[in-house]
Amino acid sequence: MAGVISTGSLPKLLWPGIKAIHGNAYNQHDKTYAKLFTQVSSDKAWEEYVVATGFTLARAKAEGQGMTFDDQAQGPTTRIVNTTYALGYIVTMEEKQDNLYEKVASRRARSNAISMQEAKEVNMHLFYNRAFTSGYVGGDGVTLGSTAHPLQGGGTFANRPVAGAMLNEASLEDALISLMGYVDDKGIQISVKPKALIVPRQLTYQATRLLKSLYQPGTGNNDINALMATNAFPGGAVTSTYLTSPGAWFITTDAGGDSYGMIYQERMGVEFDTDNEFNTKNFSAGSVERYGGGWDDARGLWCNQSP
Repeated sequence: MAGVISTGSLPKLLWPGIKAIHGNAYNQHDKTYAKLFTQVSSDKAWEEYVVATGFTLARAKAEGQGMTFDDQAQGPTTRIVNTTYALGYIVTMEEKQDNLYEKVASRRARSNAISMQEAKEVNMHLFYNRAFTSGYVGGDGVTLGSTAHPLQGGGTFANRPVAGAMLNEASLEDALISLMGYVDDKGIQISVKPKALIVPRQLTYQATRLLKSLYQPGTGNNDINALMATNAFPGGAVTSTYLTSPGAWFITTDAGGDSYGMIYQERMGVEFDTDNEFNTKNFSAGSVERYGGGWDDARGLWCNQSP
């Protein structure tokens, strides 16, 4: 039977004298996805996030004349579907009774939890890893990292540079200056604040130097490090080993208002259950959870493609 752990699966565990057993209990990275997404609860099979515009700029009114009226409009709708993820294992009665190493048996539950967590990291990071990939679009019809996100009042906005830039002081400052110029769907200026710098493992030390040097990093200048002096990234630098591009980097933001930006949507947290089968006496255990991901506002992430 596929997926069943029997006495033949790990025969050495039936005999005394083993000094050490390894391979199913390595140390794991800290939970990363939680630093890259805003967690949103869900109570349905899917949730929809709808853009509604504000109003345009006020206009001068001539004496005795009527005021200008503006309308609101519904923008793109983003639907995030909750997917069920599950993983389990089955142990025969004989294996459970004859296994002399309780430590191995107890590690199975931990290994199951690790696999569930690893799947979530991989699944949620797909939104970052596909940020520039054609075909993976959001509710507005373009990729997450785009120079042409449509504005409902006309025009577009960009949440990435035209060409990818190396991670350095100049490219970070350019990104932050771009965030300062964001407008809403009717062209009204909005305040979008950066939160954290998200980098792959290959850029870990470069990011640390850029954010924590007292003076301009990589130069002999005596000028202060403006990024550090202004606390430009209150969330600091976050390294993710799940980012697949060695040169791409991102900036999470507060999305500028009541939108969520990058969304981790949880319908059901992970649950671990066990059971015994009457007929075979096999022991079953497994985990299940339901969640989804996406974004409702591309202003929630500044994206920089690998140069």
